[in-house]
Amino acid sequence: MNKPYNWPAAQPPVAEQKPYDTGMHGDVRIDEYYWMADFFREGPDSDKVVEYLKEENAYTEKMMEATNQLQTDLFAEMKGRIKEKDESVPVFKNGYFYYTRSEEGEQYYKYCRKLGSLDAPEEILLDVDALAKDYPYYSATGFNISPDNKLLAYGVDTVSRRQYKIYIKNLETGEIFQDSIFPTSGASVWGNDNCTLFYTATNPKTLLSEEIKRHTLGQASESDVVVYKEEDNSNYIGVGKTKSGKYIMIASSATVSSEYFILDADRPEGDFEVFQSRMKDVIYDVDHQNDRFLIVTNQDALNFKLMETPLDKTGVEHWKEVIPTSTDVLIEGIEVFEKFLVVTERKNGLLQLRIRIGETNTEHYVDFGEPAYAAYVGSNPEYTSDMLRYYYTSLTTPGSTYDYDMVSKSKTLLKRQEVVGGYDPELYLAERLYATSHDGLKIPISLVYKKGVPMDGNAPLLLNAYGSYGNSIDAGFSTNRLSLLNRGFIFAIAHIRGGQEMGRQWYEGGKLFKKKNTFTDFISCAELLIAEKYTSSQHLYAEGGSAGGLLMGAIVNLRPDLWHGVLADVPFVDVVTTMLDESIPLTTNEFDEWGNPKNKDSYDYMKSYSPYDNVEKKAYPNMLVTTGLHDSQVQYFEPAKWVARLRTHKTDQNILLLKTNMEAGHGGASGRFEYLKEIALQYAFMFVLEGITE
Repeated sequence: MNKPYNWPAAQPPVAEQKPYDTGMHGDVRIDEYYWMADFFREGPDSDKVVEYLKEENAYTEKMMEATNQLQTDLFAEMKGRIKEKDESVPVFKNGYFYYTRSEEGEQYYKYCRKLGSLDAPEEILLDVDALAKDYPYYSATGFNISPDNKLLAYGVDTVSRRQYKIYIKNLETGEIFQDSIFPTSGASVWGNDNCTLFYTATNPKTLLSEEIKRHTLGQASESDVVVYKEEDNSNYIGVGKTKSGKYIMIASSATVSSEYFILDADRPEGDFEVFQSRMKDVIYDVDHQNDRFLIVTNQDALNFKLMETPLDKTGVEHWKEVIPTSTDVLIEGIEVFEKFLVVTERKNGLLQLRIRIGETNTEHYVDFGEPAYAAYVGSNPEYTSDMLRYYYTSLTTPGSTYDYDMVSKSKTLLKRQEVVGGYDPELYLAERLYATSHDGLKIPISLVYKKGVPMDGNAPLLLNAYGSYGNSIDAGFSTNRLSLLNRGFIFAIAHIRGGQEMGRQWYEGGKLFKKKNTFTDFISCAELLIAEKYTSSQHLYAEGGSAGGLLMGAIVNLRPDLWHGVLADVPFVDVVTTMLDESIPLTTNEFDEWGNPKNKDSYDYMKSYSPYDNVEKKAYPNMLVTTGLHDSQVQYFEPAKWVARLRTHKTDQNILLLKTNMEAGHGGASGRFEYLKEIALQYAFMFVLEGITE
């Protein structure tokens, strides 16, 4: 049923203004809401911050009050498509089959294994439902089994700040050891002696990964040895293990360079040795295969190339080419087996899997049989296997897990995501269009809709994008999206620059001093969809989160007339202030992506597009902005300040709402179902703007 929605005559909160100059390079840059950061600074206005966020939540609840039943119905509808009692496809490693399973009505999972056969008795390694029952938020990660299969290390975050405490469990007795380690990234790796654990220690204030430490079972974590300390605070660090189990590796990486250190896993007390010292503007990744190391690198190779080097000669001068670079194919990564090598490539915006057989030195590609899809290497921990586990999906194909025999080239469908209540892919149509950017490049658009939707410009359309860090948004299936498609919405993904869909040059063309291409690409996609009568500005909606939320902030400043509504999820909107404050988590890691505003040219360019700096006295579209109080990546105060400033500048009568999850962070609510309430709110917001009331 379609009918107008009567918005309540409620008054939004008015945030107090306290002018504060955040400018530099002689520029006066007044931030009247700078005080809103005090919750994490533990400043004098900490309580006032929480009070203001609660007032905004109350306003949102009042304005959306008449949609409560619609939201409840949408939540039930989306939850109803999820198979509640379910089990993952088992993965074989070191004698055991590992899998997760979920129970009816439970929010989390049970991590289980069976010895040797799927008919063997089940062993529950970790019952996350039981562990999480007393917490409003609970995240368990970094599951790491010792080589002798007797110990489990795992990380837990109960605040949503991505600061994990590592616990160690004796799988034979069920005992949780007193060896708890905090703060960490949650991930860890065992030495081959089964009693040495390496992990990444993080800074409790900035959350930066600063040190790799070595923990010996039974000793206090305070005595853990620092085996590596990162001196460059623009680098992320981590520690892992080659699939062969032979080497432990420390990786230090920034956006434009990387460096590895290696250690024989049989000698965990030894010293790490540099694989190849970091080189300016050179990224490389390493894995081990038999008598060689394999290196994926962009050295003199924009779209990367594959190299090899002997085990005892790891310096760049010894690297030899295995697969050369290409102008139209991006090498994204490799999966190493004892007798096989799988190369993930991206061509024309699509992923492809290239199989190289070592014994015969032959190669072939996996045939997926569809023109538009997404395919990813799955979990393949067994080094000696002949089978490749991969995951496949498309806009109309539910997620599917396959085993692929790399010798016979046969594939077996192990599981396809079940849509409870039924789903017929023949009722939906997927397309790919190309918009022309301001500088003549063709920007891909993937879209899906239910057959029969009229193409007369009156269909509502949700356009989604990200466009940063080289992250590509592939065309995958979503059961939640059916709630849009079945109500006449078209869903589209704009594969804009800043991502990597069309090769490394796509990323390079949407970062630093070319960042504005990301925004204008998105606008070009919207203009094409309107010109081709898929929709009109009266029915066009935009959505993006995090760095995609920056995109939302930019496009409403540049072209507010194009959008009827905008969903900005945890949006990164105060670029200059955040990048000037090195005490804020992750800021220094991001200089290679956005620039360092302590340099005047970067400051000026960032200020010219930063959404918070470019709010003007003009009409803005209807907007729903969401954030999390404990967000460690985009701090809550960015969207809060942005909304407050928009309220004082917007000249329209359109709706502007801010919703803060007071118990969650960047990823929203934890659990299998709670996040659906956030989606239900967003869908209800768009539906009432379209007059869809049921």
